[in-house]
Amino acid sequence: MVLLAVFILQFSGVAWAQGSQETLTLEESIKIALERNLKLHSAMEGVRGSEFRRKATLTDFFPKWTGQYGYARYNDPTMVGFSGVVGPGGTITNMSRDVYNFSTILQQPLFAGGSILSTYRLEKMGVDISKTDVEAVKRDIILQVREGYFNILNSQKIMEVAAQTVRQFEANLKVAKSFFEVGIVPKNDVLQAEVRLAQARQDLIRAENNVTLAKSSFNILLRREIDKPLNIVDILEYKSFPLRFEDCVEEALRQRPEIKNAELRVKQAKEGVKITRSGLFPTVSLSGNYYRSSEELGLMGDLKGERWTIGAIATFTLWEWGKTLYKVGESKVKVAQAEDSKTQLIESIILEVKEAFLNLLTAEKNISVAEKAIEQAEENLRMNEERYKYQVATATDVLDAITLLAQAGVNYYSALSGFNIAKARLEKAMGRLYP
Repeated sequence: MVLLAVFILQFSGVAWAQGSQETLTLEESIKIALERNLKLHSAMEGVRGSEFRRKATLTDFFPKWTGQYGYARYNDPTMVGFSGVVGPGGTITNMSRDVYNFSTILQQPLFAGGSILSTYRLEKMGVDISKTDVEAVKRDIILQVREGYFNILNSQKIMEVAAQTVRQFEANLKVAKSFFEVGIVPKNDVLQAEVRLAQARQDLIRAENNVTLAKSSFNILLRREIDKPLNIVDILEYKSFPLRFEDCVEEALRQRPEIKNAELRVKQAKEGVKITRSGLFPTVSLSGNYYRSSEELGLMGDLKGERWTIGAIATFTLWEWGKTLYKVGESKVKVAQAEDSKTQLIESIILEVKEAFLNLLTAEKNISVAEKAIEQAEENLRMNEERYKYQVATATDVLDAITLLAQAGVNYYSALSGFNIAKARLEKAMGRLYP
């Protein structure tokens, strides 16, 4: 009864430990990564910064109000205001050593050659550019999660193959020992089986380490504790991709945020030309000015120290030796450079889609080849085991057949995971989000 109780406690402890491991789907993993990724957070903060810059340029449309208050003490009494008043005995009033001044200016821009509007448009497009940066970062993160997810599945499948290989070599060793004990095979068969089993166990240890490393990398990607237990849902499967290459390119040119980013930068460069060209026109603004001085701190003295003006101001430079025109030419060059960058980007995206599409086709072909290889390897092992029982085949034939089957299994799961990763890369190249 005591042994039974100990067994039950041990089994329940193992079951609890397994149940405590968090099981994540691919969709849940992507959601966690998008919520916690610092690069995405930084990109989203960039949107906020661009929005602040847009709002800052918006204020240039409104009037600016400035004010100034000053105090001065003179060594001799000085006139306060604009004219003195002769008092009894020929003295002049409004004389004081302490003089307080207050002035304020209200200025409203009326025309600036279009620079204010173009600057606002430029910063508004900057907000849209920041948003496309966020979308591009999202797609990069999703691809990283999908690749990491399938790498875990692939390493787990290879570990299962390695464990199965160990069991097959163990079974072969038992057969070799039993044959040796009755004198059917020499000692060399047993030694070969033991060596192959030892190698298979080392391969299993490496496969287990690869699983641990893949999970640790995935935890870091999701910003979890590096050694936090992790289970994922097995979705390693083959589903043919329905689109043609031309369809993939069309979707990529329509959805890739990088292309939208390049288009906005071309428009920004064109607005830059307008901003520079505004220097060829005068600037016109409406200005209101109020001034007051007094010998009193509260400026409540004689009203003769008070004046105000309202007027329009036009400012322009008659001759600058063509400096503005040269700057306009430089701005046009930047437009051409932005358009060239956009063209290069489109070409590189088409090449990226082409490469991803070809890799997908290659992985798809590898799956069918690997499936057939497994069938052949299984039949080869069965035949060699049967022949070995009747001493028609050697021990080396059986050991090689087990090794070939293990390699076929590794190739199959590598091809299957490679197909899913190639599909993820193609969808990223097409500008798709997942799910």
